[in-house]
Amino acid sequence: MAVDPLPALRAALAAQAPASAAGLAAALDVSVPTLHRLLQRLAPQEWVAAGKARRARYALRRTVAGRRGGVEDLPVYQVDRAGQARPLAALAALQGGGCWMSLGDSGWPEPAESRDGWWPGLPYPLYDMRPQGYMGRLFARAEHGALGVPLDPQDWGDDDVLLALSLRGQDTSGDWILGDEAHALWQARRLSQPAPLAPADLPSAYAQLADQAVAQGVPGSSAAGEFPKFTARRAVPDGMESATPHVLVKFSGAGTGASDGPTVRRWADLLVCEHLALVHAARLQGVQAARTRVLQHAGRTFLESERFDRHGEQGRSPLLSLETANAALLGEPSRDWALLAARLARAGLLGDEDVAAITRLWWFGRLIANTDMHLGNLAFRPVQGRLALAPAYDMLPMLHAPLPGGEVPPRSFEPPLPPPAQRAAWHAACGAALGFWRQAAQDGRISPEFRVVCAQHAQRLERAAVHA
Repeated sequence: MAVDPLPALRAALAAQAPASAAGLAAALDVSVPTLHRLLQRLAPQEWVAAGKARRARYALRRTVAGRRGGVEDLPVYQVDRAGQARPLAALAALQGGGCWMSLGDSGWPEPAESRDGWWPGLPYPLYDMRPQGYMGRLFARAEHGALGVPLDPQDWGDDDVLLALSLRGQDTSGDWILGDEAHALWQARRLSQPAPLAPADLPSAYAQLADQAVAQGVPGSSAAGEFPKFTARRAVPDGMESATPHVLVKFSGAGTGASDGPTVRRWADLLVCEHLALVHAARLQGVQAARTRVLQHAGRTFLESERFDRHGEQGRSPLLSLETANAALLGEPSRDWALLAARLARAGLLGDEDVAAITRLWWFGRLIANTDMHLGNLAFRPVQGRLALAPAYDMLPMLHAPLPGGEVPPRSFEPPLPPPAQRAAWHAACGAALGFWRQAAQDGRISPEFRVVCAQHAQRLERAAVHA
């Protein structure tokens, strides 16, 4: 009685995913033509084939853990700036790990090793869509029970990310929506969206939203150097230039004015400084910045930032962090924005103008004492297989953030000096940074104690400029 070779074929496919025809044939001890005949005996929905000639690879689909039903691909939709969604691609989870998804005409750069759609983990655009940071922890605390995922999103595996995005990912970063369920939620919200927050109601509405966020008891936030925040949709006040009603709002602790503790005052100071820093960063050649404004109410300071991946009521655009770009396209150990921008340019992915702008922004951040310039705080827009610099955000003097225990120690600041090749970029950044420190030293929304610090830093930077 002949032995059915299909179970052995499935086992080999799962073990080698994605597997070459030669590798599968060797594992089964058959010829390559016989192997191709065996593959055709599998159900079409059971396996994936991609790549031409010697690059051809094969794998078995699998069901994403936690999703009900059989083996199925997850559709990916792309929402354009006009708010119209179109089918972009399909994502197949694979037995043995990894995924298959073609970036096709998405406009995203394709890593050489994934040009045929094979990914050892998730397609890299999904990593910036996953729940993360303060709001990611809020989401996880609210949904982990229903989704069956860990409480902390940092503990999530790839299937946890796929499950959360496909069932609840209707409003993630960028312009993609993964899965029919998330797409249905996006459509439903378009049809039954409540009225945006009226300008006159904003201060009290923001205070209430802040109280709600704090009440959920998310650990971390400002105590670990991260502002608590929430999203909102507000009507655009008369006379205010705005591209979208969608905003991200950071907020300080609730103080009581003159008797505020030093920790609350300092976080409030830093929110005002972030607004001022972005205003001055936008004066650098080639740099745009997120539109922000400061509101104060009920003892809290709020920094409202327009989402630059949103356009009008429904439009969206893609977004890619430098962290994800580096991991997917470079793999460099450096955390230096300017160096990584130069490497992206050498790879043909970034224009020289953007490299120069990033270098200026990098020096600006260092000259305003921003000690938190990690790779998640710079972003790009994917355009026709290359990258374009997105607006600046999260730019503030984090050197002066309170310690995790709440103490606000004095900090010394010595402006770094440039190497000869970056002297021009340094001086451009210095002019903008001086403008920032001087304005912060005069801004009445900042505490008197920190205004003195800002004035001192302006003087130090003036002295450094003489020697740079």
